[in-house]
Amino acid sequence: MRCLILAAGVLLLPACATEPVEEPAFTTRLAARDFEVRDYAPTIVAEITVQGDPWSARFEGFGPLADYIFANDRSGEKIAMTAPVTQAPREKIAMTAPVTQQAASSDQEWVIGFTMPASYSIETLPRPVDPDVRLVEVPARAMAVLSFTGLATEEDMRAASARLLDEVARANLQPKGDVVFAFYDPPWILPFFRRNEAMVEVRSPE
Repeated sequence: MRCLILAAGVLLLPACATEPVEEPAFTTRLAARDFEVRDYAPTIVAEITVQGDPWSARFEGFGPLADYIFANDRSGEKIAMTAPVTQAPREKIAMTAPVTQQAASSDQEWVIGFTMPASYSIETLPRPVDPDVRLVEVPARAMAVLSFTGLATEEDMRAASARLLDEVARANLQPKGDVVFAFYDPPWILPFFRRNEAMVEVRSPE
């Protein structure tokens, strides 16, 4: 229950802020309707690994990350909330397959992440107190991105993942690693207006 309350608070902050919420910097290499290829600058992510189905894992991970950025479990300054919140499978799973063909999703491990503001370096960020929260440096990379709306249920995520990989193939690109999901909006935003993204790192064929 505590994690659910914290999660709601974290998700509400971007929408309630009086100033725009920072997002990772990128340049757009290709854009076609709801599909883009972006070149992202290096970032630092605070992340935690949790277990469960995609929906419950998303909320379970918010609490410890919120405690870190808002200095609830440590001394020192608070860290500004950014967008999006990201979610990726800990180990490779076939997100394109029907749910009926998957092992029990409640056993899946997920990595939930908050991107740190660009003004910080790995040296200047406060050290997490929670041993499950870690800071990870993410190098510059090219990402194929598919935008989608809705509640981002497991079915929504599978459909978006399948569409994304189809678009990647049409663009003659090669995916690297798992599909990552990004969520930008608070829970009270109507599903049709929510901004979600499915993303995968790509490289040009050799």
